[in-house]
Amino acid sequence: MDCGRLGLELRCDNKNTTTIVISDIEYRVLAIHRDRHILRIAREDLIKYDGLCSPQIIPTRNSVLNSELFSPGLGYANVTLFYDCQSSISSRSTLGFFPCDNAGSTYSNVSVATRNNIRPKRCSANVTVPILRSSLEGSLNSLLGLKEALKRGVEVQWYWKDSEACGKCNDSGGACGFFGPAENQTVFCHCPFMFDNSHDDRQCIRIVSSPSPTTARESKAKSKSRLNLIFIGLTVAVTITVVLVSAICFFVLRLKGKSPSSHLWKGKKNDNARIEEFITKFGSLAPNRYFYGDIKKMTNKFKDKLGEGGYGSVYKGKLPDGRLVAVKILSEFKDNGEEFMNEVASISRTSHVNIVTLLGFCFERSKRALVYEFMHNGSLDGFIYNKGPHSQSCQLEWKTLYDIAMGIARGLEYLHQGCSTRILHFDIKPHNILLDENFCPKISDFGLSKLCERQESTIANTGARGTVGFIAPEVFYRNFGGVSHKSDVYSYGMMLLEMIGGRKNKNIEGSQASETYFPLWIYNHLDQPMNCNPNEVLSIEEEEITRKLIIVSLWCTQTNPVDRPSMTKVLEMLQGNLQSLVLPSQPT
Repeated sequence: MDCGRLGLELRCDNKNTTTIVISDIEYRVLAIHRDRHILRIAREDLIKYDGLCSPQIIPTRNSVLNSELFSPGLGYANVTLFYDCQSSISSRSTLGFFPCDNAGSTYSNVSVATRNNIRPKRCSANVTVPILRSSLEGSLNSLLGLKEALKRGVEVQWYWKDSEACGKCNDSGGACGFFGPAENQTVFCHCPFMFDNSHDDRQCIRIVSSPSPTTARESKAKSKSRLNLIFIGLTVAVTITVVLVSAICFFVLRLKGKSPSSHLWKGKKNDNARIEEFITKFGSLAPNRYFYGDIKKMTNKFKDKLGEGGYGSVYKGKLPDGRLVAVKILSEFKDNGEEFMNEVASISRTSHVNIVTLLGFCFERSKRALVYEFMHNGSLDGFIYNKGPHSQSCQLEWKTLYDIAMGIARGLEYLHQGCSTRILHFDIKPHNILLDENFCPKISDFGLSKLCERQESTIANTGARGTVGFIAPEVFYRNFGGVSHKSDVYSYGMMLLEMIGGRKNKNIEGSQASETYFPLWIYNHLDQPMNCNPNEVLSIEEEEITRKLIIVSLWCTQTNPVDRPSMTKVLEMLQGNLQSLVLPSQPT
């Protein structure tokens, strides 16, 4: 017997990559929308390094998203990849012909066609894959664009015929399970103690005994007498305990020369109530709650410090199962824990490859900690400011910087559009972007974030939030416009400028324009090379990436929020053709 439905298994590897198999093809899971039963997936064999030119499963099977459990989402189109064709494909039917540059590639070139009836002669292999329909418009003009289109993935919706029965089982207090072969599984409801299965084994029914009238009267009389004794005993015990504790607290505080009334912790009850409410609300999706003793144990008594900031310190740790973690110990916080629980609640709502995973938290009186997945390459600022343990400024290739920018944009788009409740981060900056061993970026530090309904265009201004140099003008000056998700777009644009310039935007060192507004400085030096190493010659592709990042960043940092693009539009601009991008007006 299985607790989960066969065919809906998610697999995770040691690189924190989640995959699922649909119709015998493995897909990487990019996002999960549980409320809508939607997955965003991409072909694992094609999005790996050089997978496009060295696919692993060709020529076996095409992508088939229609099955008993899955149906394709909206906004996708099928394209066919043809490899090493000897005959040309009609220009009306093909989206591009791209050479494979890697010397170790299985194939030397790939052509992309949209029509199903295209059958060029003497091709070594072909495979049909789904991509977003929006990617067909100007995105597939290079091998890089094709790879990025495949990486964005497509949406599929999961459903099975017994999902309604599963819901009834769970509502009756049971746990839904399945038995039988994969192609014909049957629902079985696992019932807890003092419950029994219904006649069809799909619901739980409480067991009620029927005692005789005489036995019932005797039992009732005994129970009443026993309850009276228990009540009297508890009343006496509670009264004595309260008196003793109050007396001890009074004398201890008097010995210290302090007023007892000033040391009553008014927030304890509210804090505990808030945590219990949070855990109840999120159920099995809530992160693990640790005691402070667990935190000390997993960090080996805070032996290995990874970093430090205004919020506190971050330490390296290890869970009992051997996984490495980063433990953030908060030293400065509000008395009621609002900012702390805000971060826990915000990240618990997310599930995305570009959002850091919160594994657990500790809230024990004044001790507060967050347990995150460990990122081997630390934060992005160590790579672009020539500071910290990496000191690798300008050593990241432009292609890597482009991939990082794309990943952050996908994460922000998910926070703004992919969640059932929109999440505004309000502190996007290089220090809050973490990089795993493959330099996959993950947005972290949700302490200043706010939740709002997706249909809300603006939110109430609750005071300046963020870091100097990245805060949007409207956050601290109302006359610039309303605070909205466009405020995150501004911070993203400023961060892109720092990635391009390789230095902090509030201190343009070695320049006579040290007091110049950073976007204006970039705009005025647009025709000058942005490469940090003057002895290195950029390739045509690298120059294209550089200029594309600059134009996108200048659009994102427009003073008026209305003029800034959404993160969805930012992704389209980054993936589109450079020639189709228009330079915005000069920053003011």
